[in-house]
Amino acid sequence: MGKYFGTDGFRGEANKVLTVEHAFKIGRYLGWYFGQDHKAQIVIGKDTRRSSYMFEYALASGLTASGADAYLLHVTTTPSVSYVTRTEDFDCGIMISASHNPYYDNGIKLINGQGQKIEAEIEKKIEAYLDGETEELPLAVRGEIGRTVDYSAGRNRYIGQLISLATRSFKGKRVGLDCANGSASAIAKSVYDALGAKTYVISNEPDGININTNCGSTHIEQLQAFVKEKNLDIGFAFDGDADRCIAVDENGNVVDGDLILYVCGKYLKEQGRLNHDTVVTTVMSNLGLYKAFDKAGIDYEKTKVGDKYVYENMSQNNYSLGGEQSGHIIFSKHATTGDGILTSLMIMEAVLEKKQSLGKLTEEVKIYPQLLKNVRVSDKTAAKTHPAVVKAIEDVEEALGQEGRILVRESGTEPLLRVMVEAGTDELCEKYVHQVIDVMKEEGLVTE
Repeated sequence: MGKYFGTDGFRGEANKVLTVEHAFKIGRYLGWYFGQDHKAQIVIGKDTRRSSYMFEYALASGLTASGADAYLLHVTTTPSVSYVTRTEDFDCGIMISASHNPYYDNGIKLINGQGQKIEAEIEKKIEAYLDGETEELPLAVRGEIGRTVDYSAGRNRYIGQLISLATRSFKGKRVGLDCANGSASAIAKSVYDALGAKTYVISNEPDGININTNCGSTHIEQLQAFVKEKNLDIGFAFDGDADRCIAVDENGNVVDGDLILYVCGKYLKEQGRLNHDTVVTTVMSNLGLYKAFDKAGIDYEKTKVGDKYVYENMSQNNYSLGGEQSGHIIFSKHATTGDGILTSLMIMEAVLEKKQSLGKLTEEVKIYPQLLKNVRVSDKTAAKTHPAVVKAIEDVEEALGQEGRILVRESGTEPLLRVMVEAGTDELCEKYVHQVIDVMKEEGLVTE
């Protein structure tokens, strides 16, 4: 974790934490870094936040001032930037988005030439430049100054790629899409219309400040109500940059990332397309998912929270499916990042090929009640390893046995311990979470 760049780029409130000067200097460094032995070509996408336009122009100015050519995809999704960077030989890709955060936040995500999150060592070099710890970079002059190129054709090729992945027509299927007033607004409906679905769309009128506002994957209740009101067969909700997908079945029930991993994992296994019969999850996936995997003969890996770690595990072991409870799902045959629209298409494939509703496909999974509470502490590591806390955790583990679990982990960005319990009832979750937190308080480890 760097000073500016976290697990998902440089993110913060626009012009407070992440400023236009930061964006210009990031562009300056990337243009110089990738252009040391050739004329660099770097592609930029953005979501619908008002500040995204400002950052787009600042990045493009920095890139061209350092001699690179900046190719603008305009409003598009994070996975589309990854796809275009990877398939069209760009040196680097940049996505301007704060994902599911409110509109006043923004972020700069950097993608390497293989379509993956850029290497940490490059981020460190950028941070050193931002802090004035390296020499000032030379400005391009005369014919060496870079160009800004309209590259909406790249986004259109990505749309064509999505359409080509569908195995059959969606004709006759009533599908609801919640585009979160974000990046999916420019892509999702056109994909589903092209595949023949009867498409019903909400939250697809972005105005710069309504992205993620009471809509999208973080406010799934809007899509639940919409699916029931319109009597739809299925619904999909995306986040601001459309790298997440949460589904809603025909009864209005939420199908989160864990259930998506089960539906797609079981389907791919039956098709002989689940590499090593293994799905990669994070430690936050529900115990009910693992029990269902055991029953279906599917193995699983557990990584730290973050789709970055999921993909690292997948690429190292040649796994084909992995993801997070939050809806970041990675299909390594088709993408190197989570892709919400792609995920929805893969769910549709399972529904159509098996001739069963999404509700039917998920009914074998019993999701355990889960409670997560954040505890502010003065020293995360000291609090987690304190003998009294360790003993309290062990006591809960013993009490839960095979019918629940406790997970205590450190926040990657704040002085917090996250205490999570899964158990047979909400009451048990509450009891055991507070049992551990009370010990932390008794030992004087909690600051608030």
